[in-house]
Amino acid sequence: MTRAVVTGVGAVTPLSSTAPGTWDALLRGEQGVRAVDDAWARELPVRIAARVDDAFADPLGVRIRRRTDRAEQLALVAGREAWADAGSPEVDPTRLAVAVGSANGGIATTLEQSRVLETQGHRRVSPHAVTMLMANGPAAWLSIDLGARAGARAPVSACAAGVEAIVMGREMILAGTADVVVCGGVEAGVQAFSIAAFAQARAMSTRNDEPGRASRPFDVARDGFVMGEGASVVVLESEEHARARGARILGAVSGAALTSDAFDIVGGDPDNQARTISLALRSAGLAPGDLGLVHAHATSTPVGDLNEAAALRAALGEPPPVTSTKGATGHLLGASGSLGVVAALLALRDGLVPPTLNVDELDPAIDLDVVRGAARPTTARHALVDAFGFGGHSASVVVSRD
Repeated sequence: MTRAVVTGVGAVTPLSSTAPGTWDALLRGEQGVRAVDDAWARELPVRIAARVDDAFADPLGVRIRRRTDRAEQLALVAGREAWADAGSPEVDPTRLAVAVGSANGGIATTLEQSRVLETQGHRRVSPHAVTMLMANGPAAWLSIDLGARAGARAPVSACAAGVEAIVMGREMILAGTADVVVCGGVEAGVQAFSIAAFAQARAMSTRNDEPGRASRPFDVARDGFVMGEGASVVVLESEEHARARGARILGAVSGAALTSDAFDIVGGDPDNQARTISLALRSAGLAPGDLGLVHAHATSTPVGDLNEAAALRAALGEPPPVTSTKGATGHLLGASGSLGVVAALLALRDGLVPPTLNVDELDPAIDLDVVRGAARPTTARHALVDAFGFGGHSASVVVSRD
């Protein structure tokens, strides 16, 4: 059976508009969470977020920017970067696919055009509103941009969406229905409505006076997640296709599992999370002791971090070193897991694990070796990446260096 190997990566995050820039910032322990000074946030209980510099979309040109939602723009920029990083492979369009997941799709357009309808009437609604708000928009735009005709898949599975898209890409390659799949996740939901809704659910940090210290995975004083935005994309290829064209191979998605816990619409089931991790390891043909690194979902919520720590213990026994990028980037929702895949691949490549920011005092109930303070050297060959979403979506992948 062929392997699904990674030949390119792209990312637009609150730390940088490129994958290398994001990676360097993660290793240095830089912070992407800031105060939100916009007028719409002044009365909200949460006034912090991790946003992307608006200049990221400049390369797309005015015409595309006018016809696309911010989420679609993020996917296009990250997708183009990943494609270029892979060497812009020559591939039969009918053997090229796209899979881009999102939790909310074009929510900015949905909210904006709803306001237009209410205040200016139906004749002022944009003729592009439908294609800007639809959840499959990021995948559709990227497929058109690359000329991909083997499929444009768009999983909508909350915070597991980006990893689920990568699992879909791997499945297409292993099934022989595509030679190359550009896949990942995107989110652009830093909006008053989204923040107010999550705040009402008591899921968000309210450290408005300390933005840079608000997202604190596994810390005893964590009080919720911080909303982030961005996109992260990888180019997956069949190993045969990659080697035939002499591509540089960063690593492989060597194992994967998607499950649902049928437990609670919000709260995850640690038993099912452990099952998902074990299935991903089995898929990769590995034992728990083969793992050298975990990139945890670790959103900085009181219950979620405890559940994941319990799941890691149950599935792995003595887990290897654990890190999470969310202390630096906030929670990118549908893009968070795919960013974890990129971070894990680059950690294996460079032999360095980025620190988890803001873990001043590890929660005594979390018995994990959390990488903190500074980047830590590693000789790991295999890493686990978790992503868990509202609705009981559980996704885990194993990435391995070549």
